Amino acid sequence: MGISDIVEQIDREIAQLHQVRALLVGKASSTTRKAAAVASEVKLVKKRKKKRNLTPEGRKRIAEAVKRRWAEQKKAAAQK
Repeated sequence: MGISDIVEQIDREIAQLHQVRALLVGKASSTTRKAAAVASEVKLVKKRKKKRNLTPEGRKRIAEAVKRRWAEQKKAAAQK
């Protein structure tokens, strides 16, 4: 479980606690809107794409492919 997952879980719990507090206090209309806003914000954070990381092997394969492409371009330019 990563840090972002933990933060998302805490945000969900906070939103839920805000809703429960609003119901107990009796100010359900204004506080529930705030809690709903927090909940929707949590959903937006959850929808964000996770950062993709390359492995060292993947970086090496990409570097080799780029070098091959450059070599082909250089060879084609030399033939002209």
